Amino acid sequence: MTFGTVGRGLRILAVLVLAGAVASCQLVGSTGTDAKPGTLRPTLAADIGAREHPRVVATYGGIYKDPGAEKAIAKIVGGLVAASDDPRAQYRITILNSPAVNAFALPGGYLYVTRGLLALANDTSELAAVLSHEMAHVTANHAIQRQRRAEAAELANRVMSSVVEDQSQLEDAVRSSQMSFARFSQEQELEADDIGVRTLAAAGYDPYAASRFLKTMDKFAKFQSLGGDTSNAPDFLSSHPNTPERVLRAINSARQIGAPGIGRRDRADYLTNIDGMLFGDDPLEGYIRGRSFLHKALGISFSVPSNFALENSPEAVLASDGKGTAMRFDGADLTEFSSLDEYMRSGWVNGLIDNSVRPTTINGLPAVVGSAVTDGWSFRIGVVRIGLTGYRFIFASRSPNASFNKAFEQTLNSFEQLTPADQARLQPLRLKVLQAKSGDTARKLAVQMSGIEPSRRLQLFTILNQVDNGHRFKAGDLVKVISD
Repeated sequence: MTFGTVGRGLRILAVLVLAGAVASCQLVGSTGTDAKPGTLRPTLAADIGAREHPRVVATYGGIYKDPGAEKAIAKIVGGLVAASDDPRAQYRITILNSPAVNAFALPGGYLYVTRGLLALANDTSELAAVLSHEMAHVTANHAIQRQRRAEAAELANRVMSSVVEDQSQLEDAVRSSQMSFARFSQEQELEADDIGVRTLAAAGYDPYAASRFLKTMDKFAKFQSLGGDTSNAPDFLSSHPNTPERVLRAINSARQIGAPGIGRRDRADYLTNIDGMLFGDDPLEGYIRGRSFLHKALGISFSVPSNFALENSPEAVLASDGKGTAMRFDGADLTEFSSLDEYMRSGWVNGLIDNSVRPTTINGLPAVVGSAVTDGWSFRIGVVRIGLTGYRFIFASRSPNASFNKAFEQTLNSFEQLTPADQARLQPLRLKVLQAKSGDTARKLAVQMSGIEPSRRLQLFTILNQVDNGHRFKAGDLVKVISD
């Protein structure tokens, strides 16, 4: 989380959106176009890509510079382009400084892959599978098609809202439009999967890499949600087909090319190129260490209860217990306020309960707490002051109970300033590639990892290395570990 000035006009929404790290491909479309309806400028795709590129880079934490990874990607893309349906196409590849596992495309040949995805991939063929999928989106012009479909749906919904008086009928029409758009998007994803697998094989890579990496991404997504099953959402509301469907289709596409074992993986070269890569949060945004958030530059830390999962983002630190309680932690500029009480009552909280506001002290620091109720949500709010900055904890639940209040109080009371010694010891996590020794097991090597909750190290290790809990390595096998 990078702290900036938060204006007085900020309003707490009744629903806190907790962004999950579920790996997904996104097609980023235009927010508007100068072309008249029914026309297509020859340079439209390139114009959209050029305009949206700075926004994408800013949203994902900037560009991540890593000579080894850049070299590996350039080599992969060159081979994929030569083997693709459009060998004259040109691409601009950007590594994004984000721990999220993601890759997506913009019109005009703009391809993006996060360092989080690079860390999760196990060999060159898996990264090539991701890139060939995204290239397929570009060559198939999916973003332009999706934008046009979205604009058409928006126009249809606007017309319906103007002529239909029955609210339920209008809602049914909008829901039908959304489902149709979701199905359209899913069809594009599956088409890109098919094209990507064919291109992958034509470039000489293992065509089964796509299905293999889809499985790894699914396991990692569940790991990040504390093992919760994320497959319960209705498929038609998702912008992508569910993972089992995609895996099966990717396997079938690969089988049409040949039996397992064909194509190269280039695992050693790939792991050598990503050795030392930053893993997890960028130092400028603070660190998540198990259930704790620590920010070296700001000199602060706090912890959440054991049943909460933390996620860092450029705007805020988010957390959820998976049972309906959500938390947001961010910063606010208190320059204009003479007291914390004045700030709490200044109008940025909807539904504030006036007599709930009271001053307090958190580990020697001035603070204020309060409660709010709005739109069926209950909030507990705490603001701790250091200098001119207010550090804000916002807990939300539709069904507040004793555990909800306890989680709020436990988290707020854990907030403290780091000592200079603590700040000096705090270092970013990195992905390191080691050679296994004779007798090394998954359990033995997982113990060496740092910055991860001890109880979850083995699970993360097996996901990163695509092995099971009881796996025994041969001497010289390359393995990925996380260390500071």
